[in-house]
Amino acid sequence: MLIVHHTPSPNVQAMFEAVVDGATTDEIEGVTVVRRPALAATASDVLEADGYLLGTTANLGYMAGALKHFFDQIYYPCLDATRGRPFSYYVHGGSDTSGTTRGIESIITGLGWEKAAEPVTVTGEPGNEDLDTCWELGATLAANVMP
Repeated sequence: MLIVHHTPSPNVQAMFEAVVDGATTDEIEGVTVVRRPALAATASDVLEADGYLLGTTANLGYMAGALKHFFDQIYYPCLDATRGRPFSYYVHGGSDTSGTTRGIESIITGLGWEKAAEPVTVTGEPGNEDLDTCWELGATLAANVMP
């Protein structure tokens, strides 16, 4: 499973850590979790993974440029080969995440990935319940790619 993330702040870092903890819990067996910053993730990373968990901030009404760059780099090389693979995402914003969500959903529709869990969106500082939901998101995605 590939986690592609843009983690520039303590709030989104906390969400990322919760997602990773969920994806790597002892209850998940046979799943290798690869973590890549969005600016470093490649088409090869995507092609080698069985599922995807994306994380980003909401910046000025849209996903962070780092995640958009990731999509720009992998879209055509991965378009046909990854259709139907499970994915989900988490987004952190100061006040609104709707533009980011809309952008991610649009690109994912084109890629043909299948949503395996409801995305997590948080505005402001993530609370314990938000972080628990992120943990569940990581565990759910990893369970979807378990052999």
